[in-house]
Amino acid sequence: MNKRQLLRAISLAGAALCLACHAQAQDFPPKKPVTLVVGFAAGGAADAAARLIARKLGEDIGQTVIVENKAGAGGNIAHQQVANGPADGSMLLFGSIGPLTIAPHVMKVSYDPFKDLAAISGGVNFPNVLVVHKGLGVKTLAEFVALAKKKPGSVDFASTGAGSASHLAGELFNQRAGIDMVHVPYKGGAPALQDLLGERIASYFSAPPTALPHIEAGKLIPLATTGLTRPAYMPNIPTVAESGYPGFEALNWYAFVASGRTPVAILERWNQAIVRVLADPGVKEALNKHGLTPQPTTRAELTDFMKKEDAKWSAIVRDRKITAN
Repeated sequence: MNKRQLLRAISLAGAALCLACHAQAQDFPPKKPVTLVVGFAAGGAADAAARLIARKLGEDIGQTVIVENKAGAGGNIAHQQVANGPADGSMLLFGSIGPLTIAPHVMKVSYDPFKDLAAISGGVNFPNVLVVHKGLGVKTLAEFVALAKKKPGSVDFASTGAGSASHLAGELFNQRAGIDMVHVPYKGGAPALQDLLGERIASYFSAPPTALPHIEAGKLIPLATTGLTRPAYMPNIPTVAESGYPGFEALNWYAFVASGRTPVAILERWNQAIVRVLADPGVKEALNKHGLTPQPTTRAELTDFMKKEDAKWSAIVRDRKITAN
């Protein structure tokens, strides 16, 4: 092959590649219904947020967006499904903090969050609220810590499972406060809350929408929330950070990801569509009513955020010697 023929071959190959990329970009929205997978059962905070966003997303792109609940293993089953799923943009995941940045350090998972899944945009976040039953005899975080130090190993805390966001919030507080609360994992928020109300467990780092009705009814005592600022719907409850532990933050968050094999052009189009929906005043208002704060990001911002969360929680897992057992 002479030089002219070689240059022509390279030019044709480049043109073919451009056409292929252009065709992939044109396949947005996908020419079939879109599935938004949620790793938790219907009715919870993740499901409510996903359905609100999916409805508006479908309207905006002129395509059906179906929410599929794939509960099990703390959300890990859903994450594996999407990692192995179609890479044409027709399957998205409303991924969460546990499977994306905690579970890989606590248990063996069959996916790599940073290789088998691709970042699209942040979704929503919300803090936990540390609540105790009235029989414990404490009304402030300082009193709670004093009790835990006075009787080491006698104060326990519930979570929605080993490696969950509520579990790691408790372990982070153990570390920062220099106490040793005993972790008691449950299979979900409902049984954890039931045992707390029955005074069979001392405390629980609960999702605010779950605990709020019982706080308002006077059945549970809120000690602190785990974000850096007080949520608007709990203005009178201090944060852990302002209660003597500066910088303490343990947020629950959900983000949009897809199969790691999805073309970048399609991921970028999804980012634009999702960010637009999260900025919609009606969507923002609806999410806020559920105690959820929209968290739209660029793809790069989400990746950086996930890496920071991964480093933070892996350090806590090592320090506290946390396992899934």
